[in-house]
Amino acid sequence: MVTLPSIPATTLIYNDWYPAMRSDLLRGKKMQAVMLMGIPMVLGRREDGRIFAMRDACPHRGIPLSDGWFDGKNVTCKYHGWAFEPCSGQCTAIPSLTSQDTLDPNRIFAGAFPCEERDGYAWVYVPEPGSGRVRAGADLVPVPELPKFSERFRSAWLTADLPCNVDHGIIGLMDPAHGPFVHQSWWWRRAASIHEKEKHFEPIPQGFRMSAHAPSGNSAPYKLLGVYGEPITTTIDFVLPNRRYETIRCGPKWFSSLTTVTPTTANACRIDVYAAWNVFYHVPFVLPVAKFFGKRFVEQDRLTMVQQAEGLRWEPSLMLIDDADRPAKWYFALKQARLDGQPERHPMSGPVTLRWRS
Repeated sequence: MVTLPSIPATTLIYNDWYPAMRSDLLRGKKMQAVMLMGIPMVLGRREDGRIFAMRDACPHRGIPLSDGWFDGKNVTCKYHGWAFEPCSGQCTAIPSLTSQDTLDPNRIFAGAFPCEERDGYAWVYVPEPGSGRVRAGADLVPVPELPKFSERFRSAWLTADLPCNVDHGIIGLMDPAHGPFVHQSWWWRRAASIHEKEKHFEPIPQGFRMSAHAPSGNSAPYKLLGVYGEPITTTIDFVLPNRRYETIRCGPKWFSSLTTVTPTTANACRIDVYAAWNVFYHVPFVLPVAKFFGKRFVEQDRLTMVQQAEGLRWEPSLMLIDDADRPAKWYFALKQARLDGQPERHPMSGPVTLRWRS
């Protein structure tokens, strides 16, 4: 048993991609203001279809750029009319300048972040504070994308705000023992179904993998795949800074999901779930049914985080125990290694077998 590692809530992992919002909300000349990593940002879509993310503050007097105008090419501040090309942040016009002024507007930049669209999300690359502007064409880590295993598939997404810092959100995401309690229901599992489990884990770059295994027999959704008459396997990966990938295979049928827990501020985060599948592809109403139960599942997690936040207000002593909490210990060790500038330092020296009851 160990006490919970004391990584401050404000210690965030930079130099990586985070989902800022659903990209289908970026349409026309409308801009959207969001908080990401404690940074106010404004996002939009240029007339050529490319999405952008800027710091929501004019470098002149600090007024939010989201209060200004966007014509499809430039973002214009409402205070003095300064205009900026949104993908680079380069200033294109300062209306107050006269023919006698020597200031070159093109040498001024508003804050802008690399922004890419994947799986219906606007992903923003957030560099280390004070590291300077990330220039176009910079060699960045790849933008995350959900693996898919056929050309035809259905997909859905869910999101919920969590009133906790990102560390609590993530260790809740990877916690294997809460299912029969938080998600206790007729359509998922019952507390009486708890039994001992044994899973094999292996190290992967910047994370760890629960190796391919037969899914839990006490989870009702997995049982539905039995109609295909093929062996069912599940693989789960956790990858820094905040990503949980799950892939379920049943012969040619598959289901995959990417769940992220993204810090919006130092003490709040957002969970996003994007899933794709080709199971029951031709079954009517499968998409609304999946979203209905998926929303209830995520809401159970959200409510638990709300209740936990009430308890954490009083700063209780916390602990991590035995095998069920070992993934959380690995997460904290991986995070600390990356914060120390030693991402190659891994808490796992090789494959590990863990056992717990759930």
